[in-house]
Amino acid sequence: MLITADAEPAPEDYPVHWVRRSLPPGARHVATIRLLASLARRSAVVYTTGMLGRSSLGSLLGRTPFVTKLTADPAYERARRFGLVNGSLEEFQRDPGARSLPLRVARDVDVRRAAHVVTPSAYLRELAVGWGVAPDRVTLLPNPVPPLPVLATREELRAQLGFDGPTLAFAGRLTAQKSLDLGIEAARRAGVALVIAGDGPDRGALEQLDYGRFLGPLPRQQVLELFLAADASLLSSAWENFPHTVVESLAVGTPVIATRTGGVAEVLEDGVNGLVVEPGDVDALANAIERYFSEEGLAARLEEGAAPSVAAYAPDRVYGRLERILVSAVR
Repeated sequence: MLITADAEPAPEDYPVHWVRRSLPPGARHVATIRLLASLARRSAVVYTTGMLGRSSLGSLLGRTPFVTKLTADPAYERARRFGLVNGSLEEFQRDPGARSLPLRVARDVDVRRAAHVVTPSAYLRELAVGWGVAPDRVTLLPNPVPPLPVLATREELRAQLGFDGPTLAFAGRLTAQKSLDLGIEAARRAGVALVIAGDGPDRGALEQLDYGRFLGPLPRQQVLELFLAADASLLSSAWENFPHTVVESLAVGTPVIATRTGGVAEVLEDGVNGLVVEPGDVDALANAIERYFSEEGLAARLEEGAAPSVAAYAPDRVYGRLERILVSAVR
């Protein structure tokens, strides 16, 4: 495994190679490519879930095929980061703008070089095909349900976390993508407590909204405990691909109130395992929260549908298909 990190990662059961994130961007990228090329020469295949450009070049220098899992449109993410675009992911696909052309060209070259492309949603698969990847080299492979540790009961966890009334939970990076300012306002209007786990560049601004309880980043087990303790989890994103937190929440039996964006609707069915509204509509989101807690029998019905709705995402099924893709890439 190769990652970038702020400090040396904790030991794992497998080798973890790392590049210091504090290096200047150019130096960090060069160091990553050199290390990846070295590792690629000793490997049969490179599997990457990020750093698409560096993985593409590193595997090329190492003369090793690579398989990539797309979790986003890398050109869009970089264009947003560089301030080249302000619209949604869908708007970027329709009218990306001339200034983002180099980023889109680099993305297209990299994904077309891949021996195979894996996407967690049909939505993202369609995008990859639109970038010029042959349909038979793009496989939809949803994020697996996480292995569930032994967890305390919901009542015990609520007591530990101090939940004493209707409570929503959010977990994830605090970035513009999540539109958590909208989620906070919707929870405020509905009069429901909101507990937020995660960190990111927007945390300071979100805390200044003076609503919600911020826990900071949590390890996975504590995120699962948070979701189990909450009455529902909240996702107010402006754009998404296939947020893993939706699967995690459903896996522990907690419904999700979310915006209909990207691949969210592929796992979340309105009225079955959660409630879904259009993105950017704070009134609709607040109304959905109010409805969840006020409509008789609704919460219980959605809870019953939560865990069964992600049964098809069992790790053995997902990883078995991924293994066959990697073996095929080697051949």
